[in-house]
Amino acid sequence: MQAYVMRSIGETGFVEKNRPEAGPNDAIVQPTLGLVCTSDVHTVHGAIGEREDITLGHEAVGIVEEVGEAVEIFEPGDRVAVGAITPDWGSLAAQDGHPSQSEQALGGWKFANVKDGVFADYFHVNDADANMALIPDSVSDEAAAYVTDMMSTGFRAAERADIPVGGTVAVFAQGPVGLMATQGAALQGAGQIIAVENVPKRQEFAEFYGADEIVDYTEVDTVEAIMDLTDGEGVDAAIEALGSNTTFQNCIEVTKPGGVISNVGYHGDGEYVDIPREAWGVGMAEKDIVTSLCPGGRLRLQRLLRLLETKKVDPTRMTTHEFAFDEIDEGFHLMDSKEEGIIKPVIKFD
Repeated sequence: MQAYVMRSIGETGFVEKNRPEAGPNDAIVQPTLGLVCTSDVHTVHGAIGEREDITLGHEAVGIVEEVGEAVEIFEPGDRVAVGAITPDWGSLAAQDGHPSQSEQALGGWKFANVKDGVFADYFHVNDADANMALIPDSVSDEAAAYVTDMMSTGFRAAERADIPVGGTVAVFAQGPVGLMATQGAALQGAGQIIAVENVPKRQEFAEFYGADEIVDYTEVDTVEAIMDLTDGEGVDAAIEALGSNTTFQNCIEVTKPGGVISNVGYHGDGEYVDIPREAWGVGMAEKDIVTSLCPGGRLRLQRLLRLLETKKVDPTRMTTHEFAFDEIDEGFHLMDSKEEGIIKPVIKFD
């Protein structure tokens, strides 16, 4: 089969690989549609270290080709969404309430990290009964692909932020995860959502997904602007959805004492992330810093698919480009350069 791989740091391309085999609890899925993620780009640039000929990609929907003998819920021919995070559900971390970590930090992140990803003619899914969900007939492949990561990750940032109903939240960066964090905050009943973004199209999408105010960091001092918008109080919660040291510090500075900083950004550069000492109350301002990895699991996927089925969320507005599988290099280039107003590119396999 054909697979799109990271040959080494900074180098990608197509190679031929053997079709994966299913163990007793596993499934083999033929992808029909996938999404390129900025974290794929970080990986290619070496954020998680050297990888040799590992298949890229972690956001895909498709048709079940084969299931192992112990799989009970799925059968060949089913149309499924597969979580970007596929934990080992029998791990101690899962039993302790942290399935995405699976014994070690980021342990539930397997695709294009510790095993081949989804950008191939076929891909392997461990613990298939727990890591896939049937896609309702009324939900398109394109919409369903967004539940595998972008919706799950962005909504998790809002959930972890513990935003009070009617409370205030600032969402830093309005890429796909930030936009879904904005939508998640709106669904949770935030009374004032402040989106930090400078790209006009992303600002427009932020308003569509629920932002009440836009702060353009290229035109104003971000911290001052947010403090002004909250009458000097600061926000109940700040969401870092970029993975930048600067925005992380800004989150701490604009969050009121007792508030929450919810980090979901991928900090792929630098050795440390800095905390502004005074804004942190020299360590005693009771500002909680929480972190999240995209939650995995069939239950999570089913709940998000329900939001699509009932039309409470439309993530497809974020799709800006479409490529065939053999054109995927172009999608990666644009996600790296952020040219042509790209937000999210769709990869079609048929």
